[in-house]
Amino acid sequence: MSFGDPNNPYGPPPQQPPATGPGYGYPQQAPPQPGVPPQGYGYPQQPAYPGYPGGNAMVPQSMPGLLVTARVFLYIISAVQILAGLAWLYVAAFVNDVSDAASDLDSSSDDPFSSLGDAGNMAAGVIVVLALIALGLATLSIVLGVKFGKGGQGVRITTVIYGALGTIVGLLMLFVGLDTGMASAVIFPLLWVVFGGIITAAPVVPSGTAWFNRPRY
Repeated sequence: MSFGDPNNPYGPPPQQPPATGPGYGYPQQAPPQPGVPPQGYGYPQQPAYPGYPGGNAMVPQSMPGLLVTARVFLYIISAVQILAGLAWLYVAAFVNDVSDAASDLDSSSDDPFSSLGDAGNMAAGVIVVLALIALGLATLSIVLGVKFGKGGQGVRITTVIYGALGTIVGLLMLFVGLDTGMASAVIFPLLWVVFGGIITAAPVVPSGTAWFNRPRY
């Protein structure tokens, strides 16, 4: 019996060929798949988002409450302006009829009714201009209220200027009402000042600024 015989059960074990491959004790790495980026060392992959300035800022999804209030006030003001414009047109028509009647009584150039008719026509013209201004402002109020939903910086700046001018007019009316001492002459200007102040402040506060600066797609 020879120890060199490979069939000898009492001989040394046969030699194993040296192992080839990765390091000892390390898991096998799967081959990369086409089109799949390799994974980092122990860090989860983050989804890629396109970067843009202010991307982390919160975008308001609905109109802020103060802007909604200002929008309602614009509609209320437009209704008042429409009623005032129609009333002044009626007064202008009445004054014009009176001046025409006075002119019909004119029989000579020295008749005092002649100057009265001319003055009535001028007054009617001034009242018509005031009525047109009121109706134009009513149109502006409605347009600004409608544009709150999709308007940008132009609507915002126009609203601030419009509200500030309305507040100034309301303050002047309030001072005149306080001089008269009548409560009815104070209530309406006071409401006008409140409406104008809210319309002015709504686009300026941070929530209003963010609303008009939001991205539009």
